[in-house]
Amino acid sequence: MLQRLFTLQARDTSFKREVVAGCTTFMAMSYVLFVNPAMLAQTGMDQGAVFVATCLAAALGCLLMGLLANLPVALAPGMGLNAFFTYVIVLEQGHSWQTALACVFFSGCLFLLLSLFKVREWIINSIPLPLKMGIAAGIGMFLALIALKTANIIVASPATLVTLGDLHSPQAVLALLGFFIIFALAHRGWHAAVLISIVLVTAAAWWLGDTQFSAVVAMPPSLMPTFMQLDFAAALQLSMLPVILSLLFLDLFDTSGTLVAVSHKAGLMQQDGRLPDLSKALIADSSATIAGAMLGTSTTTSYVESTSGVAAGGRTGLTAVVTGLLFLAALWFSPLAAMVPAYATAGALLYVATLMLSSLQHVQWDDVIQAVPVSVVLIMMPLTFSISDGIGMGFISYAVLCLLTGKLSRTTLSVWILALVFLAKFIWA
Repeated sequence: MLQRLFTLQARDTSFKREVVAGCTTFMAMSYVLFVNPAMLAQTGMDQGAVFVATCLAAALGCLLMGLLANLPVALAPGMGLNAFFTYVIVLEQGHSWQTALACVFFSGCLFLLLSLFKVREWIINSIPLPLKMGIAAGIGMFLALIALKTANIIVASPATLVTLGDLHSPQAVLALLGFFIIFALAHRGWHAAVLISIVLVTAAAWWLGDTQFSAVVAMPPSLMPTFMQLDFAAALQLSMLPVILSLLFLDLFDTSGTLVAVSHKAGLMQQDGRLPDLSKALIADSSATIAGAMLGTSTTTSYVESTSGVAAGGRTGLTAVVTGLLFLAALWFSPLAAMVPAYATAGALLYVATLMLSSLQHVQWDDVIQAVPVSVVLIMMPLTFSISDGIGMGFISYAVLCLLTGKLSRTTLSVWILALVFLAKFIWA
């Protein structure tokens, strides 16, 4: 049955490897179970209910992605998107969280319509191959920055913006140790290298007293404080249209960049740069957003941490299914998941980041039309701390260079449309 559903042999993988990959992906993104509820609680939402909504939305998204699209891509409420939900829609603009949830719902409906009519698929498949390679590498740099920041290896500085942190701290030492453990085990062919590293670093953190064991299981909190609490009437006002479109825009390009990066890393991208079963993947992503809003959480999107599972050997949707089942289990085993400190996954993210930079070997650096846009994406994605902003600047630079060098034949209509959309966003946002 598993062979028919996920074509394990065709993708040169096994049940055991997919399970290990699913566990690895879950460990790498398990922080969302605690960061997302804490962030959304600032809007007045019940933190326990948001925790349950986060688990359920992530589980549903992963199962849809695995069963529909057969891709090793996990989904959960997006970090950048929940920040937009909390700090912009609610705290800055003054809308209620119920209105914000309704905006997420309507943006999800738009996602689904665009996916059904293959508009999103057309957009993603129209991205020039060099830009796809640059996006994959740029996300690698983005992951590296997140990992270094999580481990306090890179910290803020009023003088130089960022600077080297305290390398004597247990967090930095354990994160770097985990990073080298992964490479040592991976070099010896251990597909579970990433998962083993996370477990060992967590055990070391517990031994040092940096994380606490409280219990194995606990009853899930009630979902009712957020379930179906959407204020549709307020969200349907004309003044809310820019908010809905902003959510659509952010998720569109965050998802696009993540799908490109994960598919390339898994070796699933076709020779012409197209992604397999893309329309199904986008439908899964859109449906999870709609369901997540009804449950009581911000936009659910594809997670770039899925690349950690790919690095552990994941190649099919079974990886995503295992991750989804673990999110369901997390409803009861939240005390164990809470033991994993954020820096325990930093080494895994650094490892994945170095692997993703290998996509740069496919860029023809003596071709300015390829080299410059890729460099722009590579630099701006981590420095703006935004996948979508990095992609936008890459599109604009690619279109401008093709125009100035007389190479318009290398562009498509979608490239110009997206370049103009991004340009308008940067000018008027």
